[in-house]
Amino acid sequence: MSDQSTPFFQPEDKIPLPPKSAEVLTTCCDYCVMACGYKVYRWPVGSADGGPRKHENAVNRNYPLRPNQSGWIGPNQYTQATYDGRLYNLAIIPDPDAKVVNVKGGHSIRGGCIAQKVYNPRKPTQDRLKYPMIRINDILMPVTWDFALDIMAAVSKHVIAKHGEAAWAMKYFSYQYFENTYALTKLAFKDINTPAVAHHDHPAIVNSVPGWVDMGYDIFSASHEDFALADCVLISGTDPYESKTVLWNNWILKGINGNKTKVIMINPRRTMGVAYAETHGGLHLDINPGSDTVVQMAIQRVILENGWEDKEFIDKWVANFWETDSGFGQGTRNTPWQWRTTWGKFQVKGFEDWKAWMLSQEESKPEVAAEIAGIDVAKIYKAAEMMAKPKANGERVKTSIAIEKGNYWSNNYLNTVSIGTMGAILGAGGRPGQVVTRLGGHQRGGVNGGPYPTMKSAYKVPGRRRHRLDLDRWMEAGHVRFAYVIGTTWIQAMAGSSALADTFKKLIKLNPHQVRSFDKQEIIDTLIRRSDSGGTVVVNQDIYLRDPIGAQYADIVLPAATWGEEDFARANSERRIRLYSKFYDAPGDALPDWKIAAKFAKKMGFEGYDWKDSNDVFEETCRFSRGSRKDYQVIRTMAQRKGMKAHDFLRTFGTTGLQAPLMLFGDKIVETKRLHDYNRTDIPDTGPEGVTIVNKRMTAFKTHTGKLNLLKSPWAEWSDFYEFMKPRDGELWIATGRINEIWESGFDDFERRPYTQQRWPMNFLEIHPDDAKARGVESGDIVAVEADRVPIQKDFNLGVKSDDMRFSGLMKRGHIKISTGQFSAVAIVTPSTKKGVVFTDFLKMDSPANSVTPRVPDPFTLNYRFKIANGKVKRVGESVFKHKFSQMTFKRRDIV
Repeated sequence: MSDQSTPFFQPEDKIPLPPKSAEVLTTCCDYCVMACGYKVYRWPVGSADGGPRKHENAVNRNYPLRPNQSGWIGPNQYTQATYDGRLYNLAIIPDPDAKVVNVKGGHSIRGGCIAQKVYNPRKPTQDRLKYPMIRINDILMPVTWDFALDIMAAVSKHVIAKHGEAAWAMKYFSYQYFENTYALTKLAFKDINTPAVAHHDHPAIVNSVPGWVDMGYDIFSASHEDFALADCVLISGTDPYESKTVLWNNWILKGINGNKTKVIMINPRRTMGVAYAETHGGLHLDINPGSDTVVQMAIQRVILENGWEDKEFIDKWVANFWETDSGFGQGTRNTPWQWRTTWGKFQVKGFEDWKAWMLSQEESKPEVAAEIAGIDVAKIYKAAEMMAKPKANGERVKTSIAIEKGNYWSNNYLNTVSIGTMGAILGAGGRPGQVVTRLGGHQRGGVNGGPYPTMKSAYKVPGRRRHRLDLDRWMEAGHVRFAYVIGTTWIQAMAGSSALADTFKKLIKLNPHQVRSFDKQEIIDTLIRRSDSGGTVVVNQDIYLRDPIGAQYADIVLPAATWGEEDFARANSERRIRLYSKFYDAPGDALPDWKIAAKFAKKMGFEGYDWKDSNDVFEETCRFSRGSRKDYQVIRTMAQRKGMKAHDFLRTFGTTGLQAPLMLFGDKIVETKRLHDYNRTDIPDTGPEGVTIVNKRMTAFKTHTGKLNLLKSPWAEWSDFYEFMKPRDGELWIATGRINEIWESGFDDFERRPYTQQRWPMNFLEIHPDDAKARGVESGDIVAVEADRVPIQKDFNLGVKSDDMRFSGLMKRGHIKISTGQFSAVAIVTPSTKKGVVFTDFLKMDSPANSVTPRVPDPFTLNYRFKIANGKVKRVGESVFKHKFSQMTFKRRDIV
């Protein structure tokens, strides 16, 4: 090996151990939806460190330990930071005594390195945003909070008064902490009352799994233990090993290795999780992107034709004609589920009517579905047997269904309906080992501070109905005059990102009204002139300066405090709520998002923002959680009875937390293991105390009858768009997703962790050997991916007839423009990727794959179709990594 092949990342080989006197605080990992429990050991720099014997250190372990042993502390789990102005040592490790989630201290590579997220001026986090900044002469210059917020408020007031509330927009993180999301939505919905609001991963305020909503399934109904109790688990659109590692390692593997659980994965790639499942009796359905619906329908057809459906469950928990009809079709129906289910396209007259429809569909025939999906038809029959064929002793198979973005971010409504009906006929939902659930991406920290003003949306759809506002199209049409962007990259994170970037450039950089003075009033006047001339003013609030939303386009940049810098609360995928303790000082003048929102709201003249600390905000959120899957009102009630702050009361539950929805019986808190648990016996007939409620979803399904509504999933509603998107003339399907080492846009790892930078110095593109050979591509080559027919829905068409909303109707009426997109990557030639399909990281900031994804949202739901794209792959030349192995490896990942 040459010197040039020596890895540049050389880890430290020695770190201090926390002494017995170290303070111990609890928190959770900030990354994936599992929210593994962590402990923070804090002791002053310069004081005595701990020793290797258990009686000499705060972890109470004998060292040395192996990296996979509970209590091990590695170099990436240690850092230093200030607290109350004094420098401290920090050891941040998975809780070695955890009893839930990451039992005994399991972790992913992402969470295991989370200590490196902590601001440290001697480490790569030194570039954290520290002070408010104003762009003057295209340079961001530090100013005071009052200076920045005075300008922000003055321009906002003008925009709202002259152009209306819908001209004032907010793009924000839906996943963040309760305190932050509540403060921001209270501002946007209650006080400004704007419909121009969208989450970080959607063009509008929408639900990711609307088919389940319409049927009555809650999207996070399961307990982690359900995956260890199932006989069979169907996982569609993700590999939890790569993206929710502890769910796989602690719970799914427990089922595979102990309960002999068989795992079926639907995914175009053969990943490590797929490989392990296959070697333990599992199955891989390597479908073409976007073909999920027909495969799901075909599996159900096989189940029905063999009489393997759960008749007892269907009789008791599936709505008949009268039960279904009584809830639909009444009035104007302005909620999303109401107008979807009253079109006549989806609703049925009970099970027998649905069964007849399913068996009549050409696409439900296994041979037809297999041809569309590009898979062996035998896999469809095998999957149906594994999930539904009774055991030799006559017992039913306990099957659970779990999905993620690869499923619902292509053919959103039909995919989620068709896999939901599969769950219904299998009797899945509310029973140990028999659940239907999302696996999740981000953690669940959303609490709305006000209702969404649907009737202010300009987006009319067939009938007397409105969609919630599509903020990307609203922006592109020039209707956004002020945009407040919090904790999201917006441009690269959205579909058709190249076209969206052009819009930002036109409305902001190319507008003649640019700030060239430090005079506050002159700045205000200039930005008002821009807004009045059709341009947009942008405020970006984040922990790092993100390019381009902050670095290029923001007129005002606001520095936010984050994980570890404030007491926060949030829930995970099994609705477990924990306190995330503050354990160090935020850098510079950075403030938590709730406090920034409060400061701004008061500048606007709004009342109700006089919170003293994050606990005040949390206590206000509690009553707004009532009736939701995260109902945690009990925490505030019990804290008041004990004379405590709600945050401090929650803190006493450590990394175990409380599993919501919560109920109160006297002074006893009753938690909820799984939703839809119709066999639940711990709720007395008299019900809980008045401050809490028995939500219908706790003991039944979330519909007007408490029973599941079966729905149709007609392929014709998708087929015209699918035919347009299918690769032709040398194109390949382009699939995107996550890999284990990287979280989201890579702001903590791609960009600031030397080991991850060494492992993934550039974006990658997995390509099948046959596809690579045809294009002269080898592992280590730089390739360009280009798409020259990226469809963009460009305006707010008024839907008069339902066919107007189909892709072919939109094309015919001129509502679609064709754009282009490009990104580059280093090729990894591997048979683990399906022939005809390439795979790349979904959000590499300097090589955004979303530039080639279509910006034509699902017409029924407004969800984007991120996972169905096409493009041509061309070799550019050799990368520096092709012959030097200090940074990248081109070994295949599907190993066991």
